[in-house]
Amino acid sequence: MKEHQEEDKFTGLPENAFRELKPGEVYNPLMSPSKNYPEVTFWSVSWGIAMAILFSAAAAYLGLKVGQVFEAAIPIAIIAVGVSGAAKRKNALGENVIIQSIGACSGVIVAGAIFTLPALYILQAKYPEMTVTFMQVFISSLLGGVLGILFLIPFRKYFVSDMHGKYPFPEATATTQVLVSGEKEGSQAKPLLIAGLIGGLYDFIVATFGWWNENFTTRVCGFGEMLAEKAKFVFKVNTGAAVLGLGYIVGLKYASIICAGSLAVWWIIIPGMSAIWGDSVLNAWNPDITSTVGMMSPEEIFKYYAKSIGIGGIAMAGVIGIIRSWGIIKSAVGLAAKEMGGKGNVEKSIVRTQRDLSMKIIAIGSIITLILVVLFFYFDVMQGNLVHTLVAIVLVAGISFLFTTVAANAIAIVGTNPVSGMTLMTLILASVVMVSVGLKGPSGMVASLVMGGVVCTALSMAGGFITDLKIGYWLGSTPAKQETWKFLGTIVSAATVGGVMIILNKTYGFTSGALAAPQANAMAAVIEPLMSGVGAPWLLYGIGAVLAIILTLCKIPALAFALGMFIPLELNVPLVVGGAINWYVTSRSRDTALNTERGEKGTLLASGFIAGGALMGVVSAAMRFGGVNLVNETWLNNTWSEVLALGAYALLILYFIKASMKVK
Repeated sequence: MKEHQEEDKFTGLPENAFRELKPGEVYNPLMSPSKNYPEVTFWSVSWGIAMAILFSAAAAYLGLKVGQVFEAAIPIAIIAVGVSGAAKRKNALGENVIIQSIGACSGVIVAGAIFTLPALYILQAKYPEMTVTFMQVFISSLLGGVLGILFLIPFRKYFVSDMHGKYPFPEATATTQVLVSGEKEGSQAKPLLIAGLIGGLYDFIVATFGWWNENFTTRVCGFGEMLAEKAKFVFKVNTGAAVLGLGYIVGLKYASIICAGSLAVWWIIIPGMSAIWGDSVLNAWNPDITSTVGMMSPEEIFKYYAKSIGIGGIAMAGVIGIIRSWGIIKSAVGLAAKEMGGKGNVEKSIVRTQRDLSMKIIAIGSIITLILVVLFFYFDVMQGNLVHTLVAIVLVAGISFLFTTVAANAIAIVGTNPVSGMTLMTLILASVVMVSVGLKGPSGMVASLVMGGVVCTALSMAGGFITDLKIGYWLGSTPAKQETWKFLGTIVSAATVGGVMIILNKTYGFTSGALAAPQANAMAAVIEPLMSGVGAPWLLYGIGAVLAIILTLCKIPALAFALGMFIPLELNVPLVVGGAINWYVTSRSRDTALNTERGEKGTLLASGFIAGGALMGVVSAAMRFGGVNLVNETWLNNTWSEVLALGAYALLILYFIKASMKVK
C-alpha cells in the first residue's frame, strides 16, 4: 500500500460512531483501513515532544502550586489542529493523532508523579535522614509509565472495539470532535467552535474574575446553613460548562448511578454517622483527628470517613471487574506465551487499524521493565535487601497489572481516573506489608512512596492511554504506531516532571505553604502513622467492599456507584444535569432520525464546552500562578454570588438545549 497523498475530504464521524453496532455491522473509521496515511513523521514527532515538555512543565507547576491537575489531551489536540492548519498540511489527521498521543503523556505522568512523590520532600523536612534524588523521581515515573502502556495494550481491542458504543468515553469523544473539526469546513467545525467559545468564556469568567460562584450549595439560605450544621445535610452543584458537557456525553444511565453513589454518601452515610457517633472522636487510624463527629462539617466527615468507603468500593469493584474479565486476561497471557514459544501465527493480513505491537514485544518489554524495577528497588530504594525488594516487586507488578483494567474502565465511563483512591489503597497495602517484613521508619516511608509512585503512574498512564487508543479507533490511526511512540512521550514527560519538581522544591519547598500539593500532603499524612505502627481504616474499606458486592449482585455497575462515593458531590450532580439534557433532546420527536441528529449536535456542543473549559482553565490557572488574581473573595463569600451562579447556569442549560434541538 502506498502512502495516501490525495487529500481526503472528511464529512464527520460515521453515524454508528457512538452507538452499539448491530449484529454483523462494521464500524468504518474516517481514515480508511485499506489506505496508508502520514502518521509518524518528523513534523508529528517533534510537535509531540514539544507538547510533552511544555504541558509536563505547566501541569507540574500548576498541579503543585494551585492543586489543580488538568487533562492535556484536549488543549494539545486544539494546538495540533491549529499548527497543521496554519502550515496547510494535507491529510494531517493521522499526524495530529500522533502529536496528541505523544503530548498527552504529560498530563498522565504529572498526575501519577505529583500525587505521591512530593510527599518524599514533605517527609524529608521532618526526617532529614531521608534522601530524595532526581533519578528516584525520574525512574519511578518512567518505569510506572512504561508498565502502564505495556499492561494496557492487551486490553485495547476489548475496550475500544468489543465494547464499542457501550462506554461513553467522554474525554476521547471531545478530543476526537476537536481533531475532526480541523479536517472539515462548516457544518461541524462551526458549532464546535461556538460552543468552545461560550463554554471557555463562561468557565474563564468564573475562574479568573469570579463574577459568580463556581458552586451552588444549600448553604445559600439560613435554613440550608442550619441543615448543614445540625443534620449534616447539604446539596451542591458545580455550575461549570465543562462538567455539564461531560455529563451530556456520559449520558443519563451512568450519570444517575454515579450520582446515586454520591447521594448515598452525602444524604445517608454522612448524616447517619453524625446521628450515631455524634459525641465520639473516631481517630483509631488517624491520631490527628481531635473533633467529635458531631462537631465536624459534612465536608470533614466526607474527607475523614465517608471517602474511605468509596475507596473500598472502588477497590472491590476493581477486583470484581478483574474476575469478570479473567477470560480476557487469560487469553492475552496465553497469546503472549504462544508467541514467546514461537507457535504464534502472527497475521500479516490483519488490517492496519487493528494492528497492535506483537504480544512477543509486549511480553519481553514487560519482563525487561520489571527487571529494571527490581534493580531500581534493590540498589536504591531497599538498600540491598533482597526480601524487601521481592515483596515490593510482587506488590507493584500485581497491583499495576490487575488495576490497569479498573483505570481504563473508569476513564471509559466517566472520564475521571480514580487514581488517587487506588494509589491511597496501594500505599496503605504497601505500608502494612512492608512493616510486616521488617521495613519501618523513614526508609519504609521512602520505599512505600516510591512503590506508590510507580503504581500511581502506571494506573494514570493506563487510563490516559485508553483515551488515545479510542481516539485512534474512531479516526482510523494505526494502534501499533500510537503504542510505539507513546514510550517516547513517557521518557520526555518523566524527565521534565523530575526536573520541575526539584526546581519547585528548591524555590518554594513543599512544606512552606507556598505550594498546595494537596494529594501528596494527604499521602504523607497516611504513610507516616502506618510506618509508625498505627492502623488503617479497614472497617470503612470493608463497608465499601461489601457494598460493591451487593450492588454487583443487584446488577448495578459497582464501579460507577463507587466512583460517585469517592468524587465530590458538586462534580457528580452536573453529570445528571448533562445526562438529563441528553435524554431530553434525543426523545422529543417521534422521528428517530431527527432525535439521533439532535443527539449528535448535542455531543458536538458538549465537546466544545469541555474543550473550551479545559483550555481556558489552563490559561486561568497560569495567570494565577503568575500572580494575577482578579477574584474578589468577599463577593464569592456572599450568598448572592451563588444565586447569580444558578441564574448563569440556567441560561447555559437553556442555550445547550436550544442549540442541540436546532438541526437543519
